[in-house]
Amino acid sequence: MAQQQTQTQMQGKVCLITGANSGIGKATALALARMGATVVMVCRDRARGEEAKLDIERQSGNDAVDLLLAHLSSQQSIRQLAATFQQRYRQLHVLINNAGSAFSPRQESVDGLEMTFAVNYLAPFLLTNLLLDVLKRSAPARIIQLSSSVESRARFEMNDLQFQHRYSFLRAYGQSKVAVLLFTYELARQLQGTGVTVNAMDPGITATNLGRGGLAPVPRLLMHFVAARVGNKPEKPAQTALYLASSPEVESISGQYFANSVIRKSSERSHDESLQRQLWEESARLVQLPARI
Repeated sequence: MAQQQTQTQMQGKVCLITGANSGIGKATALALARMGATVVMVCRDRARGEEAKLDIERQSGNDAVDLLLAHLSSQQSIRQLAATFQQRYRQLHVLINNAGSAFSPRQESVDGLEMTFAVNYLAPFLLTNLLLDVLKRSAPARIIQLSSSVESRARFEMNDLQFQHRYSFLRAYGQSKVAVLLFTYELARQLQGTGVTVNAMDPGITATNLGRGGLAPVPRLLMHFVAARVGNKPEKPAQTALYLASSPEVESISGQYFANSVIRKSSERSHDESLQRQLWEESARLVQLPARI
């Protein structure tokens, strides 16, 4: 169970959260700000980002809230984000790869990659790798990745990561969340002994703006209807993100999958070490990074 929060528990900690202007990202950013952290919000839209930033400052009474802009579908934008962050900050104690979306019909990013794969998986892969040096210098440090329980029912086709055949937004979304877990487990293995941990979490069905800009009207309305009827408010999954970001109970735990602040078992496929290595190597090629950190 998550420990009692205090107003100064995260004092002196720098936390970066993607997709922080709404939903789970904003709820997590607000909770961390209330605990005294320096919160760096990553948002795509300046107006919505500024509005969320002011709201978090007002509700938390913490003015150590920063806003950085980035389009996570663009590798150039992600590289600029990482460079700007490192110009402003010498440390990073918590990285929360929260942003995600869904797209229908199939779309491609500016880099020519299927958009769901680019935003939900390659963006955290690239951003995390670009920030690993500062995370290691700041150790103990933590990385939190958002996956989803849909990964347990999703197929993963290494030979069709871009969904060039038989595309559906649900299949693409599910595959991207399997990829997040494969990445998390491989990264945890590579980070052993560095003082940096990485864990993934399932937020459950949550009422958020997922797919607001990427889905056609019918699937967008369907997703929002389901979320509104059975989904949690963002504050509930934010508690798990907060637990992974701040609790001493998980300080030395890495390479695990959490739901409701409890370790869960993810799909057998996600634990395939050969598949983890294959995906890492292909991902490194796609973002032009060395094959190993």
